[in-house]
Amino acid sequence: MKTQAEKYAELLRKRELAQAPAGAGAIEKQHERGKRTARERVDSLVDSDSFIELDEFAVHRTTAFGMDQKEFLGDGVITGRATIDGRQVFLFSQDFSVLGGSLGEVFAEKICKVMDLAMRTGSPMIGINDSGGARIQEGVVSLGGYAEIFWRNVQASGVIPQISLIAGPCAGGAVYSPAITDFIIMTEKISQMFITGPEIIKTVTGEDVSFEELGGAMTHATKSGVAQLTAADEDEMNDLTKTLLSYLPQNNLEDPPRFACDDDPARNVMELDDLIPDSPNKPYDMHDVITPIVDNEDFFEIAPLYAQNIITGFARVNGQSIGIVANQPKFLAGVLDISSSVKAARFVRFCDAFNIPLVTFVDVPGFLPGTEQEYGGIISHGAKLLYAFAEATVPKITIITRKAYGGAYDVMASKHIRADVNVAWPTAEIAVMGAEGAVKTIFRREIATAQNQEAKMKELIDEYTERFANPFIAAQRGYIDEIVEAHMTRRVISKSLEMLKNKRVDRPKRKHGNIPL
Repeated sequence: MKTQAEKYAELLRKRELAQAPAGAGAIEKQHERGKRTARERVDSLVDSDSFIELDEFAVHRTTAFGMDQKEFLGDGVITGRATIDGRQVFLFSQDFSVLGGSLGEVFAEKICKVMDLAMRTGSPMIGINDSGGARIQEGVVSLGGYAEIFWRNVQASGVIPQISLIAGPCAGGAVYSPAITDFIIMTEKISQMFITGPEIIKTVTGEDVSFEELGGAMTHATKSGVAQLTAADEDEMNDLTKTLLSYLPQNNLEDPPRFACDDDPARNVMELDDLIPDSPNKPYDMHDVITPIVDNEDFFEIAPLYAQNIITGFARVNGQSIGIVANQPKFLAGVLDISSSVKAARFVRFCDAFNIPLVTFVDVPGFLPGTEQEYGGIISHGAKLLYAFAEATVPKITIITRKAYGGAYDVMASKHIRADVNVAWPTAEIAVMGAEGAVKTIFRREIATAQNQEAKMKELIDEYTERFANPFIAAQRGYIDEIVEAHMTRRVISKSLEMLKNKRVDRPKRKHGNIPL
């Protein structure tokens, strides 16, 4: 029988083995790739000495393909709880040094346990992904493990924030869990996400593509929209994660953290009065509207490299978290298209799920025309954004800075789909379409029969602009609550947020709506 001292010594020995289950050489190889180990990633992300590990001594149960000769304490994934800036989170960190970070039965069980605890305690869930995919030696059991994780991702959606950090390869079935989570952050030149790798693609389709071109951080940040944020290295990835969390509540039953504000909520932003160009076709940068309005000019943009004709991100006004959606006249004139509609719809639904008020800045000439958009389903994709805004019950504040034309006016959080506060700058133009298009449609015959068609066009455009390209008709009908000087926008948002802080909306009983996916 072992003595008490021997039992304690055995515990210490096993703990030491668990620190490097694949040996020191495997750690060195991870470092040579420019990557931290799974434990180093956890330690660098969370508050000092706050991590409490679970299932440190778990091992796989399979004996096939020589697996009975291998035993790795922890089975390739570190799981547990910790705090970040004093707030409790649950997390897992996949260990690529153990069987390529492949997921097996016990590996999945460990992740499922912390996901269940995150849900039970109403705490954010963070997954650090660095895995080659399913563990082939365990066959269908590993696939079942993935499905158990996916199911929990769906149950947690809209209940607790879920953040996926991609710090290495994420292949095959491994990509679906991050895809269901709320935010994906990828490290540049180190992480990749793809369903099938370059070799299989070469065999099946003949395409020759590199890992980075196929599924690298910049590919998913600019082309697919799968990744919302990218980081130059793991330190920046940690910083982005902490900043993101600072805007979010612990769960859907709580409000986001509120911070003391040393920036006067009634501050006038005088430079906004001269920002909008006199020419309706001249672009400007909507960031120049957003940044000076929010607290301390601190705007945390989400998906900044994808669908840049619309801006999404988090900020604070008077210390309160807000989600911002804004058309960007600097890109494609701020037009709505498939990509921008889907990007904004997902962001709006996240904010609504987690009690984050929405502030929308509108300068939109309409939906992007063309066969590519129509064949791609702009009707149903554009309807996603309409659905998201109409479904949202958080406080909704809309500011029309310039153009609000056609159906896009309705979609961008108009009064008609139940925005709470709708204001316009004096430069706003609210109409079915722009002056030139309207004149060509309404006065086609008059123009065709005019002696000087160009002069007639100019005359009619000027008349239409004077009559319709302003916010007053909408204001007369109550579609706009107030026309305000641009410099007062910060004050308006702050006062509106205060007025709406106890907003309540009763929804009809139903299982769920059927968003046009």
